[in-house]
Amino acid sequence: AEVPLMPGLTDLVAYLQQQHWKVAIASGGFTFFTDALKQRLGLTATFANVLDIQDGKLTGKVLGDIVDATTKAEVVRLLAEQHAIPSTQTVAIGDGANDIPMLNAAALGVAFHAKPTVQAQAKAAIRQGSLLQLLYLLDL
Repeated sequence: AEVPLMPGLTDLVAYLQQQHWKVAIASGGFTFFTDALKQRLGLTATFANVLDIQDGKLTGKVLGDIVDATTKAEVVRLLAEQHAIPSTQTVAIGDGANDIPMLNAAALGVAFHAKPTVQAQAKAAIRQGSLLQLLYLLDL
């Protein structure tokens, strides 16, 4: 409950879900946080790194494959396939350099408050305002 959310995230997710969109998070962070967001927002799926915990303590290790830029791009393809979504109907939002492959994998890759390098490689950019600005880019 204490994890700060990007401005507009809750309203954007709620609106997209009303339109029957599938919404997921692919993060280089940890499932401890993404699972909480999945439950809080009712997300379709989350993909993040799994921390190894033994006897109730963090071991400092990550279980399984690391969620990196390549994995994030693969998530776009995987979710489209799993949910029979045409690749032309995929959207990805990111802000960091490790999001660029994911932004390129989606039909609409949107840089959100991103550095100029990311903005230059994305198909669209939201430079100010909240995530709700995405709705101006979508044909709903």
